[in-house]
Amino acid sequence: MDNLDILGSEEWCRFEELGIPAIKARVDSGAKTSSIQASKIKIFTKGLEDWVRFEVNPLQDNRSISILCQSKLVDMRSVKSSQGISEERPVIKTPVNLGGKIFDIELTLANRDTMEYRMLLGREAINERYLVDPSKSFSMGNISPEEMAIKYRPYKSDKSGLTLGLLASNPELYSNKRIIEAGEMRGHKVVFLNVENVYMKLDAGSPEIRYRGGNILDKFDAVIPRIKPSVTFYGCALLRQFDTLGVYCLNTADAISKSRDKLFASQLFSKNDIHIPITGFAKSPMDTKDLIRMVNGAPLIIKLLESTQGKGVVLAETNKAAESVINAFKSVQTNILVQEFIKEANGQDIRCFVVNGKVVASMQRQAQKGEFRANIHQGGAASLIKITSEERKLAIKSAKVLNLDVAGVDIIRSNRGPLLLEVNSSPGLEGIENTTGMDIANVMIETIERKLKYNS
Repeated sequence: MDNLDILGSEEWCRFEELGIPAIKARVDSGAKTSSIQASKIKIFTKGLEDWVRFEVNPLQDNRSISILCQSKLVDMRSVKSSQGISEERPVIKTPVNLGGKIFDIELTLANRDTMEYRMLLGREAINERYLVDPSKSFSMGNISPEEMAIKYRPYKSDKSGLTLGLLASNPELYSNKRIIEAGEMRGHKVVFLNVENVYMKLDAGSPEIRYRGGNILDKFDAVIPRIKPSVTFYGCALLRQFDTLGVYCLNTADAISKSRDKLFASQLFSKNDIHIPITGFAKSPMDTKDLIRMVNGAPLIIKLLESTQGKGVVLAETNKAAESVINAFKSVQTNILVQEFIKEANGQDIRCFVVNGKVVASMQRQAQKGEFRANIHQGGAASLIKITSEERKLAIKSAKVLNLDVAGVDIIRSNRGPLLLEVNSSPGLEGIENTTGMDIANVMIETIERKLKYNS
């Protein structure tokens, strides 16, 4: 035992045979088998043997780097996840390089997208080779960010790509950083454009869009709008100008305007046979009592016509409280919708992320105790969910009615089937990417490439 090397709680592993330059592994002597993050797993026949093809995203903080691997299939094994769910996972055998020592290990191919580490090094790989000191890290040698950048440079595209503008307000938001990262990883130039620093020249002969200081924005192939509600009017005006100049917009000004006007959107949904909770709208306080009766009485939801992330949404638990809130809003000339409360949903809703007419990811959101809004920004908790075909069709149709290429569609399960709550034209990526492990930013960039018939 004295001649065994000491491993820390985390180490760098290299898999030359799989083409993985380096992947950070959590050393776990409590787990029998080692596992590696894998997606798009496909078993195929090579000669007379079963092989498996899969993709690995080796870097936790950059999901846009993807490595296609293939290996002989050793076994299919039933493995119990940390949630206690058993599932069949493919097993491969491949050489690992750990601190210069190379030996074969078995790896189960698992979806570790939501885990902190892309790989887990189990006791079968450690036995009789190493001792573990949990107080240490990278005992077999650390890799600096600069070295990692060099190792993964070949996986970045050098091809001259598209020039994309990200029209938003805050470059530090998770969603905006992920879109820039995904675009750059696919070889494109992504420029952050602060909505409030962009201005335009309206002229039949030479219309222009300029940026702070007079720079003319005339080199963009596409614009990705991430417009916050407070700048909807101006942001949509800019998108119409980009459209005039022949720039493709991932969500048009018209589609965003419709989605932001909750009354107009609700009317469009009703017209197109999309089922929503019973909704009422009135201008005069004289009709408040009938408005409440019309949506089946309290408890009921009161919504500002322009609200986001669960803000501007109130639950009135009694008819008297509902009257007070409705009349208070009306007294300050604020337009509101009144909507029936779906009690049986138990504070849960479903967020479907629709891109280019397909549901690419879904999650269930559960409101905090004592809260009825399930939005992540309101402290709601998210979990994976398998949606029904009816819910999938509802999400796709709702985005299509508004002509949105990218949409966050919120659905609630009721006793009369799935109901549409609302459609968001600038849905956040953080909750859904972290819950599902999907690289949605990359899907958005791929959509732009397809629309522009760009071949990478």
